[in-house]
Amino acid sequence: MSFESAITFFIAIFIFGITPGPGIFAILARAMTEGSRSCFSLALGMTISDIIYLVLACFGLAAIAEHWGGVFTVIRFAGAAYLCYLGWKLWTTPIDLSDDSSAAKPRHGIMSFVQGFLISASNPKVILFYIAFLPTFMDLSALSATDIVLASTLQLVALMLGLMIIAYMASKARSFFKSEKSMRNLNRSAGSIMIGAGTYLATRH
Repeated sequence: MSFESAITFFIAIFIFGITPGPGIFAILARAMTEGSRSCFSLALGMTISDIIYLVLACFGLAAIAEHWGGVFTVIRFAGAAYLCYLGWKLWTTPIDLSDDSSAAKPRHGIMSFVQGFLISASNPKVILFYIAFLPTFMDLSALSATDIVLASTLQLVALMLGLMIIAYMASKARSFFKSEKSMRNLNRSAGSIMIGAGTYLATRH
């Protein structure tokens, strides 16, 4: 991969990463209610899942999406159910107006990582995207380990950068919600986004 191809690849992955979808909706919902720091594990889970798809695409394993359709269906419904559960929790969570940011949000880090991983892993079409996308930047017939490591590293940085920028911007919106009523409305809006994302995951084909 040339320097020019690497830069173009980075920009394309960044744009792909911030394209609206279940993952972005989950980041928005979490950031609006718990702040941007709480989104790191969630974003990392989504990114690692995408990197796995990228590596699989590099080796031309598009057949996985076809032959393991049942597995992907189970993963998709598991991710959808978890998103809906989180949405329900947001709807029913007590309102706490105390500004104790030190009690901090990075709880359930592993569960956030798993949630993010499931959100991305539940879409086997991503691997098809990468298979169509990669030949623009790499000669897949003469692929080296260095190419794969470079592409994976660029993807890690681009996706995490895009997702955390979105999380930061969404968390800033929290400063406009100071009353109990506005916080309840914010939680319910975020919960509705979560449930909508889960429903989308469950019903799409």
